[in-house]
Amino acid sequence: MNITHAQFVTLPVADQDRAKDFYVGTLGFDVVADQRMGPVRWLQVAPKGAQTAFTLAAAEQGFTPGSSRGIMLQTTDLDADCARLAEAGAAVEGPADQPWGRQATVTDPDGNAFILAAAATGA
Repeated sequence: MNITHAQFVTLPVADQDRAKDFYVGTLGFDVVADQRMGPVRWLQVAPKGAQTAFTLAAAEQGFTPGSSRGIMLQTTDLDADCARLAEAGAAVEGPADQPWGRQATVTDPDGNAFILAAAATGA
């Protein structure tokens, strides 16, 4: 096999502009693409330097907003990121210590839930 990475992950959202504001303004992601493709708006965002982007897909494209769960985002400073996200009004649960590291749950305005994780000390 010659697979090197996931190109994009689809995140179902109700309002692409509101989602863009959250992912770019709150999470600090970059806009990778924002263009019309016929009747569809192709909107992608990604963490700086990431190989995998997130496509913010609208309900009109056949997706159920808020249905994404379990995507893990890695951070080097979980506590600072959780505090910054909470200050920005994001829904954050945690952080909590787990045997495999520390993690928190962050939910976007549509209800898509991410795990924000930091590796265990010494891992």
